[in-house]
Amino acid sequence: MGSRQDRPHCQLSAEGTGYLEHAMEEMNFSARAHDCILKVARTLVDLAGSPNIRPNDILEAIQYRWLDRKLFS
Repeated sequence: MGSRQDRPHCQLSAEGTGYLEHAMEEMNFSARAHDCILKVARTLVDLAGSPNIRPNDILEAIQYRWLDRKLFS
Protein backbone atom coordinates (compact mmCIF):
# COMPACT_ATOMS: atom_id res chain seq x y z
CA MET A 1 0.00 0.00 0.00
CA GLY A 2 1.42 3.37 -1.00
CA SER A 3 1.21 6.51 1.07
CA ARG A 4 -1.68 7.82 -1.05
CA GLN A 5 -3.67 4.71 -0.20
CA ASP A 6 -2.86 5.01 3.50
CA ARG A 7 -5.08 8.02 4.05
CA PRO A 8 -8.50 6.59 3.17
CA HIS A 9 -7.77 3.18 4.72
CA CYS A 10 -5.97 4.36 7.84
CA GLN A 11 -8.37 6.86 9.40
CA LEU A 12 -7.61 7.47 13.08
CA SER A 13 -9.68 8.71 15.97
CA ALA A 14 -8.49 11.74 17.93
CA GLU A 15 -7.14 9.41 20.61
CA GLY A 16 -5.26 7.27 18.10
CA THR A 17 -3.83 10.36 16.43
CA GLY A 18 -2.66 11.61 19.82
CA TYR A 19 -0.91 8.34 20.58
CA LEU A 20 0.84 8.36 17.22
CA GLU A 21 1.91 12.01 17.50
CA HIS A 22 3.23 11.39 21.01
CA ALA A 23 5.25 8.39 19.81
CA MET A 24 6.65 10.37 16.89
CA GLU A 25 7.87 13.13 19.20
CA GLU A 26 9.05 11.10 22.19
CA MET A 27 10.64 8.18 20.34
CA ASN A 28 12.01 10.24 17.44
CA PHE A 29 10.39 8.06 14.80
CA SER A 30 10.87 9.04 11.16
CA ALA A 31 8.15 9.70 8.59
CA ARG A 32 8.84 6.21 7.26
CA ALA A 33 8.21 4.77 10.74
CA HIS A 34 4.93 6.72 10.86
CA ASP A 35 3.78 5.05 7.64
CA CYS A 36 4.92 1.63 8.88
CA ILE A 37 3.00 2.05 12.14
CA LEU A 38 -0.16 2.92 10.21
CA LYS A 39 0.26 -0.10 7.96
CA VAL A 40 0.83 -2.47 10.88
CA ALA A 41 -2.20 -1.01 12.68
CA ARG A 42 -4.28 -1.52 9.52
CA THR A 43 -3.10 -5.14 9.35
CA LEU A 44 -4.07 -5.70 13.00
CA VAL A 45 -7.53 -4.32 12.28
CA ASP A 46 -7.93 -6.54 9.23
CA LEU A 47 -6.93 -9.62 11.23
CA ALA A 48 -9.41 -8.70 13.96
CA GLY A 49 -12.18 -8.16 11.40
CA SER A 50 -12.79 -4.60 12.57
CA PRO A 51 -13.65 -1.84 10.09
CA ASN A 52 -11.63 0.95 11.74
CA ILE A 53 -8.27 1.42 13.42
CA ARG A 54 -8.77 1.61 17.18
CA PRO A 55 -6.42 3.40 19.60
CA ASN A 56 -5.24 0.03 20.97
CA ASP A 57 -4.22 -1.01 17.45
CA ILE A 58 -2.02 2.08 17.21
CA LEU A 59 -0.45 1.32 20.59
CA GLU A 60 0.27 -2.27 19.57
CA ALA A 61 1.80 -1.15 16.26
CA ILE A 62 3.99 1.37 18.11
CA GLN A 63 5.20 -1.40 20.41
CA TYR A 64 6.16 -3.55 17.42
CA ARG A 65 8.03 -0.64 15.85
CA TRP A 66 9.84 0.08 19.12
CA LEU A 67 10.81 -3.57 19.43
CA ASP A 68 12.06 -3.55 15.84
CA ARG A 69 14.20 -0.52 16.63
CA LYS A 70 15.64 -2.11 19.77
CA LEU A 71 16.49 -5.41 18.09
CA PHE A 72 17.94 -4.13 14.82
CA SER A 73 19.60 -0.85 15.76
